[in-house]
Amino acid sequence: MVLNRNTIIQGECIDVLSRLPDASVDLVFADPPYNLQLGGGLTRPDQSIVDGVDDHWDQFDSFDAYDLFSHQWLSECRRILKPDGAIWVIGSYHNIFRLGTILQDSGFWIQNDVIWRKSNPMPNFKGTRFQNAHETMIWAGKTEKSRVTFNYDALKVFNEDKQMRSDWLIPICAGSERLKGETGKKAHPTQKPEALLQRVLLATTNKGDLIVDPFSGTGTTAAVAKSLGRDFIGIEQDPTYVSLSRARVAGIVAVEPEMLETEKGKRSLPRVPFGALVENGWLKPGDRLWSAKRRFQARIRIDGSLTTGDATGSIHRIGAHVQKMPSCNGWTYWHYEEPGQGDLAPIDLLRRRYRHEMGLMN
Repeated sequence: MVLNRNTIIQGECIDVLSRLPDASVDLVFADPPYNLQLGGGLTRPDQSIVDGVDDHWDQFDSFDAYDLFSHQWLSECRRILKPDGAIWVIGSYHNIFRLGTILQDSGFWIQNDVIWRKSNPMPNFKGTRFQNAHETMIWAGKTEKSRVTFNYDALKVFNEDKQMRSDWLIPICAGSERLKGETGKKAHPTQKPEALLQRVLLATTNKGDLIVDPFSGTGTTAAVAKSLGRDFIGIEQDPTYVSLSRARVAGIVAVEPEMLETEKGKRSLPRVPFGALVENGWLKPGDRLWSAKRRFQARIRIDGSLTTGDATGSIHRIGAHVQKMPSCNGWTYWHYEEPGQGDLAPIDLLRRRYRHEMGLMN
């Protein structure tokens, strides 16, 4: 099957997934059937009927049947993920614990679980249980060794310079965002809010990444992916949902390309060894480096190591040595002298210039 990006494919998820190429996808977001095992209709205190999840796609003959189905689609998702790819699976207490076990049994490596706290959850009308005010999302890498995308710095900026927590307070889908059918009623019983998918994709994808949603429904994942400059493939078997989601995605206006950049920390920058500055002439063997107030100095040797007194070693080791400290960031500790000016500047400044001039930031 040709990998056609930015499309909603009508079909059964396992069949369509099986025809996608190996290791071709950056992220899977899956909102599978809950398998609610409802024993009858649900009514409010005024005897009006609650429009719950009683669709045929959420009905399985047994837990074994549900587990087999889950093993099959998760196995296909793992196959299509790139080595550093990841998956998000969302569910309620009815299914998320079974899915977590199957994820681990299938070889995925769990990174986090995230609690989606609903700011406007449905009441428990019978008063026999706690109000069900959250759903659980599991974020997992393809393997234990997968270096999954995590935009820590972008999330921290998003969250007013505080670490993003694993409990997210986001309202359920309502109002104009909730898609309606021909009768005026909600088109899909479990349509997820765009805000939830926006945070997921901001956290764990980059522009141009390919996201697959095996249970696309009304196309929330696809719509958010398009708006954020990501590519998508949605898979949905219900022709009504397919029609609604295609129309929805067609109306999405993508964010301007220059607005798609996100905050990146130093950990995401291309690695530059100190020796690269020496071998490319940015610094020369014999040049002196100083601490910020010139209290200590060291000289550069041909292999990029420093020497001072009877000590030799890397910029980090010698920085730690002169300060009698266990460790040191040599890039910010050591300074070079600007030619003809006598002013000192951290060698980290040279590293930044080197990245840009050598085209390493593209």
